[in-house]
Amino acid sequence: MIVVKVELWSAVDGQRRELARMTIDNIGGDVTRGDYRTRTMRGRSEQQLHRAMLTNSLTREGKVLGHQRLKLHVWNLVAKALTGMGYGKEN
Repeated sequence: MIVVKVELWSAVDGQRRELARMTIDNIGGDVTRGDYRTRTMRGRSEQQLHRAMLTNSLTREGKVLGHQRLKLHVWNLVAKALTGMGYGKEN
């Protein structure tokens, strides 16, 4: 499982605060192409997001199918996951 965390780091006092969390789970494919389940957790603090992972409290869920895992950097997988769940679109 890949866990992607978004943290805010204060330039003033160095404190860190987790704002968001996403998981990407391998659900199949082969050596060169992978299929993944993608989920974003409900919450806006490290404690809430950790609890959401344990209780499966999600805001969005999606899939990435046929990702070229050996050819493309992991950031490409993250971008596909976010796009597939509808992030990055202005409503």
